[in-house]
Amino acid sequence: MRFDGIVALDGISFEIRKGQILGLIGPNGAGKTTLFNCLSRLYTPTSGDILFEGRTILDRPAHRMSELGIGRTFQNVALFQHLSVLDNVLVGAHAKSRSDFISDSFRLPATRRGEAAMIREASDIIAYLELSDVADRLVAGLPFGTQKRVELARALASQPKLLLLDEPAGGLNHDEVGGLGRLIQQIRDDRDVTILLVEHHMGLVMSISDNVVALNFGKKIAEGPPASVRQEPELIRAYLGTEAGAAA
Repeated sequence: MRFDGIVALDGISFEIRKGQILGLIGPNGAGKTTLFNCLSRLYTPTSGDILFEGRTILDRPAHRMSELGIGRTFQNVALFQHLSVLDNVLVGAHAKSRSDFISDSFRLPATRRGEAAMIREASDIIAYLELSDVADRLVAGLPFGTQKRVELARALASQPKLLLLDEPAGGLNHDEVGGLGRLIQQIRDDRDVTILLVEHHMGLVMSISDNVVALNFGKKIAEGPPASVRQEPELIRAYLGTEAGAAA
């Protein structure tokens, strides 16, 4: 991926298997966000390809990623602040809706049944993420950690096969981060979702990921199970400057 001659991503290749949690790490400026934006089709890579279930996604715009089964959250919460929690989650459910303009306009029976089903599903997800007590409250008045959970609920409402989590631990305290890690694993297990996690919180990534990919200056510098990646000298240098610093 190039921006005006600057190489933001350089020859990066990796795969994530169904049912895995894969952590994507690297210092600031490593290329993590750029890669994430390519995967969710906010960017189109200058060259190369991105395959999902064996077919390219580069012929799809960002707003059609949910049709393929790809959902995401954002580093900076991207909710509709003046809608309720339920309405925000329903936005995610509508991404999978097959209704059309005519049916919606005339409120045909099939449309009403579909809306009722979406409300039930959204309510189930809200309960799953322990948000029922705030389901009818406006998002704007909720604590940041709760808003993060609402955004996760909205992503799950689109019934993703692959869930892209962008810095989900940002702004959370220690206890909240621990709970988040358990929740991510639970979502993977309960809902059969594959998860790609971009995160600065190394403890979280290393504790829940099956595999880890490390980037620095737009290149892949390490890949493998957390226990082996954390020992990679190039990764240690990228974060701490020297191998000696890692032992301190």
